[in-house]
Amino acid sequence: MSGGPDLDAGPVVGSPATLRDRTVAAPISWGVSEVPGWGHQMPVHRVLAEMRALGLATTELGPPGFLPAGADERAALLDRYGLRVIGGFVPVVLHNPDADPERSLARIAADFAAAGIGVLVLAADLGQVGYDEKVEVGSAGWRAMLANLDRAAAIAADHGLRATLHPHVGTAVERPEQVERVLSESGIALCLDTGHYLVGGGDPAELAATAADRIAHVHLKDADPDLAAQVRAGD
Repeated sequence: MSGGPDLDAGPVVGSPATLRDRTVAAPISWGVSEVPGWGHQMPVHRVLAEMRALGLATTELGPPGFLPAGADERAALLDRYGLRVIGGFVPVVLHNPDADPERSLARIAADFAAAGIGVLVLAADLGQVGYDEKVEVGSAGWRAMLANLDRAAAIAADHGLRATLHPHVGTAVERPEQVERVLSESGIALCLDTGHYLVGGGDPAELAATAADRIAHVHLKDADPDLAAQVRAGD
């Protein structure tokens, strides 16, 4: 897309008949972010109305607090705009050997399942505010993270969900070599975000061609290669 909001392509498993049925909005396309102080946050009614005006029927959750936390209240709001929720972005610290994310993951998966939300879009959070810092997690961190990714996939499956890992700038998995390690040493599916993967130094088209069987969710985004290079260089 060019000049419009970025859209999410939904999971390929059990694909509906048309591409439009599989194309999903995401609040981040309207600048709605989980990072405190990150730009102007548009009101929920404007965002949902514009999603529907685009002819879309499905959205991701957006950050905590964007949609009502209560399932009934959330469903009533979405029904006003003819929308439903397919998944949500969930940053979780997975690399800390001394912190067990299982209880948190199980709670989130249960909440998603009860609300009919089918896709967990995980990010390997570094436990920081925002995504400005780059931190290498080390060998012990990688062992913990790879094990936790498989546990997350199993927990999601136990609740009838699909877990995907979103390689994301400013997390433990953003660069192509890190994505390759996840692909080779864990079984979790990927969420390919074309913008984040490009900023991380990868070629989204190449990853889509070589790892299609592992990609279950896609965030389609524009990215400026020159600006992406400046971000990678820390400029």
